[in-house]
Amino acid sequence: MAKFRDNTDGSAVVVDAAAATAGFAGGGADGSGADESAVHDRSIGDILAELRHLTVDQVEKVLAHQRDKGVRFGEAAVALGLASKDDVLFALSQQFHYPYAPDDKGKLKGDLVALNEPFSARAEGFRALRSQLMMRLFGDVDPANAGGRALAIISPDSGDGKTYTATNLAVTLAQLGGRTLLVDADMRNPHVHEVFNLGNQSGLSGILSGRADKQVIQQVGAIPSLFVLPVGITPPNPQELVERPAFGLLMRELVSKFDHVVVDTPAAVHGADAAVIAAKCGAALVLARKNTSRSAALRELVASLAGAPVKMAGVVFNEF
Repeated sequence: MAKFRDNTDGSAVVVDAAAATAGFAGGGADGSGADESAVHDRSIGDILAELRHLTVDQVEKVLAHQRDKGVRFGEAAVALGLASKDDVLFALSQQFHYPYAPDDKGKLKGDLVALNEPFSARAEGFRALRSQLMMRLFGDVDPANAGGRALAIISPDSGDGKTYTATNLAVTLAQLGGRTLLVDADMRNPHVHEVFNLGNQSGLSGILSGRADKQVIQQVGAIPSLFVLPVGITPPNPQELVERPAFGLLMRELVSKFDHVVVDTPAAVHGADAAVIAAKCGAALVLARKNTSRSAALRELVASLAGAPVKMAGVVFNEF
C-alpha cells in the first residue's frame, strides 16, 4: 500500500508501509513494547513462561540476560533459545488482545499478512488504510441507518490485488473487535475461500438463485469476530444475479447484522459486475496496481459509477 487518495478534494494521504512502525515496537521494561500503564493483564514474561513451561531457574536466566544485554524479555528468551520469535509475537497478541494465528499459518495463505504477520510493515499499511476508511467512510454513516454501508473493492483488471486487499482489510477491521463480514462476490473467479481454507460448497450464488443452504456464512477460527460468505457454486450468469433486487436486499440485511461488510468483486474487464455490486453496497474503494494499471482504465471504471448511489472512498495504490 503506497497512497490513499480522497476523491472529494484531490488531496492525498500517504500510507507508506515501509516507513510505518512495525506494531508494538516501543520499549517497555518487560519487553511488552509499551509503557506498563498500557499493558493489559499479564506481563510478556508471565505469558512466555506459561507458554514454554519455563522453570524458575530459566526465567532467572532470561532476566539476567535481559539486564546484562539491555534487551527486552522476549528478545532475551529468544537469544537463549528458550522461546521463538513466533512465541514472542503470540505473547504480544495475548497481552494486547490482538488476534494472531501462528498455529494456522499452514492453513492460511501467505498473502494474509494482517493475520500471519500482524506486526510487519505490510500489515501496518493495512492498519493505516483501515484508519483512513474509519475516518472517511465508516465514521460518517447516518446514525438513523442502523446498518451503515458495505464497501466494495473494485479495480480494472485481474491481478490488481482485490482479494489480497479485501481479505487483509477485513482482518484488520475484525481486529478492532466489531463483527466483520467478508463477502466474496467475485462469481467469475472466486478465491476468498481458498485464502481462509474454507469450504465453498454453498454461498452467495445459492442465496441469489433461491437455493440458499443453511449456515452459508462461516466463521474464521483464528479471529472470532471475522465471518466469510463465500461464492459457493460458480454460476453461469453472475451479472444477472447481482442485478436482481435480491442482491440489494441481501446487502441491506447484512449491513444491519454486521459492524463492517467488505465485498470482493470481479475485475471490471470482465463486465459490469463490479459497478453493479458497488452501487448495491453503497461505497467503493478503487484499487490500482503499480506498473500495471492504466489511468484510462481507472478513469473508465470511476466514470461507470457516475450518477450511481456510491460513495467513492478513495483510490489505493498497490505496490505488492
